[in-house]
Amino acid sequence: MGKEVKTNAMRILDRNKIPYEIINYECDEFIDGLHTAEKTGAPVEQSFKTLVMSGKAAAGGNRQYYVFVVPIAEEVDLKAAAKCVGEKSLEMLHVKDLTPLTGYVRGGCTAIGMKKQFPTVIQEDAKELEYMHVSGGKLGMQIRLAPLDLQKVAKAEFADVIRP
Repeated sequence: MGKEVKTNAMRILDRNKIPYEIINYECDEFIDGLHTAEKTGAPVEQSFKTLVMSGKAAAGGNRQYYVFVVPIAEEVDLKAAAKCVGEKSLEMLHVKDLTPLTGYVRGGCTAIGMKKQFPTVIQEDAKELEYMHVSGGKLGMQIRLAPLDLQKVAKAEFADVIRP
């Protein structure tokens, strides 16, 4: 049997001595979080997606990027998310810009180990969970870990950023 190829996210978790479980599943192209949970058997309420958004750049200024980790069955409340990170408004990053910016592909994007560390927010309800499931850094791989461990390694904060 071949050696497990580690993703950047896994190497960072190992370096920080954070326990996690890898869950692999068959996947050749992007599938949404609900289908991923179905394939892996992960509880929907413990399954989270990673979204990258940008603030509107001021005239001549650089655009700031933000990462939001939210339950797969929920939608981000853009006003609440913008307020949380101190922006007037936010917009989703275009899919074509995801890999050049983060190093990850759609469906394999995780808050751990992006090319650059962006301000990261995890939906506050996650704090109540023993474990959560997030992408492992490539298609067909999920990581199961404790929410406080994700917060630590992603240098994240918890906030309520989903639509009521």
